[in-house]
Amino acid sequence: MFSGKRPSNLGVTNSKLASCPGTPNCVNSQSEKPQEKIEPLPLVAIADLKSLIENLERTNIVEATNDYLYAEFTSKLMGFVDDVEFYRDTNANVIHVRSASRLGKSDLGVNRQRVEMIREKLQG
Repeated sequence: MFSGKRPSNLGVTNSKLASCPGTPNCVNSQSEKPQEKIEPLPLVAIADLKSLIENLERTNIVEATNDYLYAEFTSKLMGFVDDVEFYRDTNANVIHVRSASRLGKSDLGVNRQRVEMIREKLQG
């Protein structure tokens, strides 16, 4: 399997999620780079986000606090792992999100598609 090693730079520092590594397999709502930029999610309770994510296939919640959620998503075919973080920013009234593949360069848009699918379910 292609799970790779869990990154050590995850989490929230000074109200910011980690930057994307510069490869086209990462999206970040706090990035200014067009290829990485994605709109933040609507503000909801982390508990609501957690229950939504727990019901998705091949997910593992690694950490959940009142304002932060970190989950690992594993691909069905090859077992690639994506690290997905959510930061509840009550000052900005949004949930910032960062979704990045651990290995490889391209994700064929999977991280962006996943965030948009979660957005639809939250608004649904």
